[in-house]
Amino acid sequence: MRVALPAIDKNWTLFLDRDGVINYEKHADYIHTWDEFRFYEAALDAFKIFPKIFQRTIVVTNQKGVGKGLTKLEDLYQIHANMEHAVMEAGGLIDAVYYCSDMDDNSPFRKPNPGMGYEAIKRFPEIDPRRSLMVGNTISDMEFGRNLGAFTVFLSTTRPEVDHADPRIDAVFPSLMAFAEALPAGKL
Repeated sequence: MRVALPAIDKNWTLFLDRDGVINYEKHADYIHTWDEFRFYEAALDAFKIFPKIFQRTIVVTNQKGVGKGLTKLEDLYQIHANMEHAVMEAGGLIDAVYYCSDMDDNSPFRKPNPGMGYEAIKRFPEIDPRRSLMVGNTISDMEFGRNLGAFTVFLSTTRPEVDHADPRIDAVFPSLMAFAEALPAGKL
């Protein structure tokens, strides 16, 4: 059963997944280096809108490729630093990036578990999960949102087979920009 999302104001926090939301996901593989990272069309334009609406924008991303030794940790840091810089250059802001490289699916930090969200709340105590949105492209992202106590927005960028009527999903958009454009118009 879908719930109507309440009005969003500057007391709200935006949590975003990375691959498949901000940038193109590599099918059956990981983004290993900055050279492989490609923003979705208009994703940087979406980031211009977010600071006008939300008090915080936080990226939360599972990065099992690091845990498997396929992606170097220094490359992950470079990807995130370059991503944050590109967003800032475009007029947006990412307040923090949290990642989980744990191999164990039961790790409290690995989505769908809410550990990365709790880490963000420790750093930014003004974050209220009940005034937060989690935007992702997997059911695991939606479960992370639910486990944190946040509302959820599913982007149908990479998984068209997902049932949009799934009760873990509060709203559905085709892209990050479509979601961003709906915010000022109050069309959530």
